Amino acid sequence: MLISGGGSNLRALLDRTRDSDFPVRVVAVGADRDAPGLDHAREAGIPTFVVDYGAFASRAEWGEALAERLREHAADAIVLSGLMRLLPDAVVAEFAPRIINTHPAHLPEFPGAHAVRDALAAGVSETGASVIVVDDGVDSGPILARERVPIEPGDTEDTLHDRIKLVERRLLERVLLDLVEGHVEIQENR
Repeated sequence: MLISGGGSNLRALLDRTRDSDFPVRVVAVGADRDAPGLDHAREAGIPTFVVDYGAFASRAEWGEALAERLREHAADAIVLSGLMRLLPDAVVAEFAPRIINTHPAHLPEFPGAHAVRDALAAGVSETGASVIVVDDGVDSGPILARERVPIEPGDTEDTLHDRIKLVERRLLERVLLDLVEGHVEIQENR
């Protein structure tokens, strides 16, 4: 799993993996900076790594170092949940279609880094949460799961995002379970 921040979705997934009936296991957690969410993995005894974006002269160099770390852990799937960087094309090309991303909107509505803010600014009555396969676009890959989330009167970016995260977690668990159980197969160009 790759993160950039507090790792609330990571923490929820790690809690879920404690259930012996849930056959998904997190093999490593990486970040693009020293993210506080890495502590959730460390507390669970999961290996962690940081490939600090700021330590590289280019996005491509960062991507090469990230790919090396991902290869070391040989995960069946790579989950981006809160990683606030676009993966370089070479990383996507090497690991696709095994890269899955959570997104706080009902895609294809409100792609990009500010989906919750954009939904509020648009004045819509609902937004959502999605889990997609990462492709070489911005939140444009095949949708594996999505669900609507109503926008309530008085919602702020934080209150709405907190409700969306609950749905993201549930959708991510469902998608990962479907992958492990063979109910969903991700193939190139599909």
